Amino acid sequence: MSFDAILQTIDKYVWGVPLMALIICGGVLLSIRTKFVQVKRLPLAIKWVFKNEKEGDGEVSSFGALMTALSATIGTGNIVGVATAVCAGGPGALFWMIVAAFFGMATKYSEGLLAVKYREVKPDGRVLGGPFYYIEKGMGPKWKPLGKIFAFFGCCVGLFGIGTFTQVNGIVSAINNFFNPSGKTDVQVGNIGAYSYATIIASIILAIFVALVVIGGLERISKVSSVVVPFMAVLYFVFTITLIIANITKVPWAFGQIIIGAFKPRAIAGGVAGTMLVAMQNGIARGIFSNEAGLGSAPIAAAAATTKEPVRQGLVSMTATFLDTIVVCNLTGISLVITGAWKIPGLQGVSVTNYAFQNGLPFNDRLASFILMICLTFFAFTTILGWDYYSEKCLEYLSNKNMKAVKIFRWLYIIAVFIGPYMTVSAVWTIADIFNGLMAIPNMIALFALSGIVAAETKDFFEKGKHKVAD
Repeated sequence: MSFDAILQTIDKYVWGVPLMALIICGGVLLSIRTKFVQVKRLPLAIKWVFKNEKEGDGEVSSFGALMTALSATIGTGNIVGVATAVCAGGPGALFWMIVAAFFGMATKYSEGLLAVKYREVKPDGRVLGGPFYYIEKGMGPKWKPLGKIFAFFGCCVGLFGIGTFTQVNGIVSAINNFFNPSGKTDVQVGNIGAYSYATIIASIILAIFVALVVIGGLERISKVSSVVVPFMAVLYFVFTITLIIANITKVPWAFGQIIIGAFKPRAIAGGVAGTMLVAMQNGIARGIFSNEAGLGSAPIAAAAATTKEPVRQGLVSMTATFLDTIVVCNLTGISLVITGAWKIPGLQGVSVTNYAFQNGLPFNDRLASFILMICLTFFAFTTILGWDYYSEKCLEYLSNKNMKAVKIFRWLYIIAVFIGPYMTVSAVWTIADIFNGLMAIPNMIALFALSGIVAAETKDFFEKGKHKVAD
């Protein structure tokens, strides 16, 4: 059995029906217990995104914490991950991605709330918080091993999954598509394979820029993310909306394909996309990969926000899932369906989205590829930065605050960024999926156990009018 086949088998078991049910049921439970906070309080949450608190403990502003979280979520999952989901599960995968995101907003809200409530503020002002602390402090000391398990998988996700390989692979693929469209290989790299000069140069430059930022810690990561993420999100939004408007007559048909494909994928995919379960599995798995609701990553950034109200930060955290999946991923997915890019034989990864841009935008192919390359490069770059921070915090907890271990980890992280382009697309995404699933399990257990705390905090905050004071 090949290495890829082994990974696919493991992934099948990790991302089976039980885990999908655990995450979706968790989102449904939290939606009910918070009285659908993602619907009732979304306008207030969006307002608070741009209005930082002036009082409270924390290392960065509430906006900075959100941008750090968004830097880790808006990345290849929005461009390459959506393409992978639609190619494997058909257009119906988009429907399940949105369903997962809707309930995921309540999950993300709960994670942000618990992160601030149970965080640990050091005398020097440093903050450490996230699932490992709300597991240990919220569920009790006897559950600390579960927090350690989460922290271990958090390090693995950063080093081998979302944080490095998938992002770098996406960046270099986009650069290679633009500068080396013929697929010519120039250099043989040991026994690994032959690669173009574009791939090799891109991997070196990327590793250098990552090193320059991550060595500066959270403050530098937050500053870079607060500038790059909003700019690139708006830019990508403008171009995908342009693509959709340029093909506006196909939009109703595309929505029909998505709805029908969610329940009868064979009817429109000729059996290529498989069963309804395949559409659900790919939509939910890629949706979670993109917005990370349920994984427990975003609350690590939320814990560092300058705030004194857990509910307020929970609401701000919730907007990340809305922006990431319901807005950005949806725009990518509709673009793929409109242009038919998802069913072109032989295309995979970023090449699928590249085809959609080339055939959907009213520009020439080179300009369309350049736009996608720029968007993907910056999205993925900020994701690399955000996940370095997450992984370091997980390691800090796992090693009992051994900062020497954290410094060593930074250099391992930079090395992983450098070797990312030489991994196969299939192996990269499968490894990321596996670690995502393993990381989500202890976090979801904690969210189920602490759902009563979330409900009580939410009720107290709004019934006592604290939201008016916080405003």
